[in-house]
Amino acid sequence: MSDTRTAAPDAASVLEAARLVLERDLTLALRRRGQLVQPLAFFVIVTTLFPLAISPELARLREVAAGVLWVAALLASLLALEFLFRDDAYDGTLEQYALSGQPLTGLMFAKTAAHWLLTGLPLALMAPLAALSLGAPPDAVPGIVASVAVGTIALSLIGSIGAALTLGLRRSGVLLALLTLPLSLPVLIFGARASELAIHGEPYVAPLELLAALAVLGITLAPLASAAAVRISLE
Repeated sequence: MSDTRTAAPDAASVLEAARLVLERDLTLALRRRGQLVQPLAFFVIVTTLFPLAISPELARLREVAAGVLWVAALLASLLALEFLFRDDAYDGTLEQYALSGQPLTGLMFAKTAAHWLLTGLPLALMAPLAALSLGAPPDAVPGIVASVAVGTIALSLIGSIGAALTLGLRRSGVLLALLTLPLSLPVLIFGARASELAIHGEPYVAPLELLAALAVLGITLAPLASAAAVRISLE
C-alpha cells in the first residue's frame, strides 16, 4: 500500500519560502512609503519637540535623553505594528501561507524580520542624531545604536504576538497597544538603562546583555505564538 503522507518540507525550502516572504514585504513597503515614513517621522517629531517642553539646557536634557529616546522608539515601533498582518489578512495572503505546506512559524518570523528592517533598524540609525540633539556626547553613539538595535528586535517580536492576537478585530489599534505595552516594559527599562550608561560614559554591557537575552527569547517563542494566533484567526 502506497504511503500517502505529505513529506515535511526540508530546511532549504523553508529558508527559501521565508526569504521570498521577506523580499515581498520589503518590496510592498517601499511602494507604500507613507506607512514607512510615519513611525520615523513620529520619532523625529517627539525627540525634537521634547526640549521645547522642558528646557533647552543641555545638562538637563542629557539627564532625560535616554528615557525620551526609548519612549519615542517604543511608540514609533507600535505605530507600524497594526499593518504587520492586517493587509495580508484582508487580501487572503495569510490564508495562502497557512495552506502552502510551509511552516507558518518561519513565515511569521520572516514578516517580523521585515518589520524590524523597515522600522527598528532605521530607528537605531536615527537614534544617535536624536541623542546628540538632546545633549548626549558623541562617545555615547555606539552604545545608543547597539541598545536601540537590539531592543527594537525584541519590540518587533513582542509586537508580532499582539498583532496576531488582534488580527481581524475592529479598532484593533487600541487593543494592540494594551497587549503590547505591558510586555514591552522590560525592554524599555533595560534599553533606557543601557543608553543612560552610555551617555554618562559608564559600562553598559550588562543591560545590553539583558536586552539580547530578551531578543533571543523573543526569537524562540514569538514566531510560534504569532503563528498559532494567526491559525486561530483564520479558522
